[in-house]
Amino acid sequence: MGKEKTHINIVVIGHVDSGKSTTTGHLIYKCGGIDKRTIEKFEKEAQEMGKGSFKYAWVLDKLKAERERGITIDIALWKFETAKYYVTIIDAPGHRDFIKNMITGTSQADCAVLIVAAGTGEFEAGISKNGQTREHALLAFTLGVKQLIVGVNKMDSTEPPYHEARYEEIKKEVSSYIKKIGYNPATVAFVPISGWHGDNMLEPSDKMPWFKGWTIDRKDGKVEGKCLIEALDAIQPPSRPTEKPLRLPLQDVYKIGGIGTVPVGRVETGILKPGMVVVFAPAAITTEVKSVEMHHEALQEAMPGDNVGFNVKNVSVKELRRGYVAGDSKNCPPKGASDFTAQVIVLNHPGQISNGYTPVLDCHTAHIACKFAEIKEKCDRRTGKTTEVEPKSIKSGDAAIVTLVPTKALCVESFQEFPPLGRFAVRDMRQTVAVGVIKVPQRVYPRSPPRPPSPIAYGVPIPNVESVSPPNRSFFAGDIDPGPTSGKLLEKFELPYLLSRFVLFFHRKEFRRKDDGGEFKIELLSLLEVLLYETLLLYAIITKLLKIVLNISSLFLLDWSFLLKLDSDIL
Repeated sequence: MGKEKTHINIVVIGHVDSGKSTTTGHLIYKCGGIDKRTIEKFEKEAQEMGKGSFKYAWVLDKLKAERERGITIDIALWKFETAKYYVTIIDAPGHRDFIKNMITGTSQADCAVLIVAAGTGEFEAGISKNGQTREHALLAFTLGVKQLIVGVNKMDSTEPPYHEARYEEIKKEVSSYIKKIGYNPATVAFVPISGWHGDNMLEPSDKMPWFKGWTIDRKDGKVEGKCLIEALDAIQPPSRPTEKPLRLPLQDVYKIGGIGTVPVGRVETGILKPGMVVVFAPAAITTEVKSVEMHHEALQEAMPGDNVGFNVKNVSVKELRRGYVAGDSKNCPPKGASDFTAQVIVLNHPGQISNGYTPVLDCHTAHIACKFAEIKEKCDRRTGKTTEVEPKSIKSGDAAIVTLVPTKALCVESFQEFPPLGRFAVRDMRQTVAVGVIKVPQRVYPRSPPRPPSPIAYGVPIPNVESVSPPNRSFFAGDIDPGPTSGKLLEKFELPYLLSRFVLFFHRKEFRRKDDGGEFKIELLSLLEVLLYETLLLYAIITKLLKIVLNISSLFLLDWSFLLKLDSDIL
């Protein structure tokens, strides 16, 4: 497939049972890349299962079932064509990880299609406080999807069917809500449809003569149309930042027989070419790109917005994972972040958020727990002005500047430089509790010299790294001869002292090796070694004191021979 038409990505969102699968399946069924034989097979299976009336949703359900069983699906099955665009559906609605995938999917989408059900009670359930309609629309806007289409589905099930008043009621309610979120309803196409019967999907319906069409008011003029497919054609092609350094968050990684490791993801910024040496952050894995493909066609270069797979040299599938970010090793390569400062808005938290709170953060394709290390200040949501410095907690409705610390390695960017990698959603208790944008990520440079270890680890003092010296036997040298009895005693006590010095030397070396990227870590074995060192060091200090006592005692010719027996019992 050539590139004569622009590729755009959409995500279909909405409450459960609003008809997302049927609507999406209808578009794929009528405009997609499924061959006739496959369609006939699906229709026959649907009839045999007694689900002939669900043949459009059946198409999607079959694809989802195969995807969940790990069967490779031809990407063409998730794509359809309009008069103007090649449209890729980023994530199929109804997937088992839909909310999580919807978050990572919307971060890649150019437009969201919000499906709301017009049936009595169905719309009210979706738009209610606990309904998914609100959360999905909010996530779409927060994660940067600025274009929205609303499909008012199941118009055939209103009372009476195809009722104009019901459509107008829903349009008014949804317009009010999306305006609060940040969308301008004047730029949103509202289309009354029936995903099953096909009303206003691909061509105008004669069952809704009252519907004169949708209108979008933009700065560049008005756009008008009557059906959903025309609304998709009215999507403004997004600007593609090709001049920026490459950033490609990985959606998945595959091992393909005869080819090797193939990471898959969407180019967010920059250009990806075969032969390019890329680095995967935060793991700092560097490798060469052997080939780049999109929809089974080799590309000479992948541009922003392209969903691609690319084959890499000498990297196993186990070394890469979803959430890693690929970049050009020679042009501002991506790096991990030890922590980052962000502006967050708390949307829906039942209590209060204070320092130490550790929810899950979804940023681009990454899904990692992050700790609210420090709430620096509360600020006004509209003006951004500080209203309180170092508040003890924040609650629903508050905006704040916070420092977040990921519990695992994470690659993020500032929102100003790379918007797709600089916005995130905070999820807890199976809901979105906050959203935010990253202001300043604190970089971790894996190849730079590590920071010195923390002076205290688990309450055990750690020797100063800079004072490493080999075991020193001159510790026992004294100006006064301790005498024969005292000399034998010191010989016995010198061994544990030398052991303690050896452990000290060995352990400093270990700390140098284990200080990974500035994040101090101490393993159980290391802890035991430190305790051993402390015990032996204490023993050595006692021998030092004993040496002084023995040296002094030799001046008074005291007999300390009884200690030799005591010492042999101890050792």
